[in-house]
Amino acid sequence: MPKVGMQPIRRKQLIEATAAAIHRYGYANTTVARISKIAGVSPGIIHHYFDGKADLLAETMRQLMRQLSEDIYEAWRQASTPRARIAAIIDGNFSDTQFAPEVVTCWLAFWAETPHDESLSRLSRVRGARLRSNLLYNFRQLLPADEAGDAALTMASMIDGLWINCALGTLAADATTARRQAHRTLQWLLHENL
Repeated sequence: MPKVGMQPIRRKQLIEATAAAIHRYGYANTTVARISKIAGVSPGIIHHYFDGKADLLAETMRQLMRQLSEDIYEAWRQASTPRARIAAIIDGNFSDTQFAPEVVTCWLAFWAETPHDESLSRLSRVRGARLRSNLLYNFRQLLPADEAGDAALTMASMIDGLWINCALGTLAADATTARRQAHRTLQWLLHENL
């Protein structure tokens, strides 16, 4: 019988092991056996805390989303203007936490699986809607109504596009370079002097 209070600790351990397994073996080759081996527990423990592999993978994505929200909030706490809040969204998406190798691998794996897995697709839609909503709210305070929606969509697309290209190494850029490019896009969208 598990110890009282062990559930949050064990769930965190299994989520971390899942991220490590995805990083090491890829999404398709991540199995309950491999996750349990990395976690140092029996496969039965995983089934005690999660309703199978799909549930564990979805919970791992939820954890990544919570960490992303925390990274954005950390930057957002000090932002007192709509422009500063948009900058905080940029900085949170390109934080060091978001560019840890295991995190990058997991995000890419989850994005690749979203067309094939409804629970991951729903989580991805929620993340995208939240990003656009937060951007739109702030752009509406800075731009005419007819420009704010386009600006929010452009900025969300720029953030995701830069992030994916950095993660894949196709731009030979790092998070600092991507962050700088996203901030330049923000200047352009706000018609600021470059």
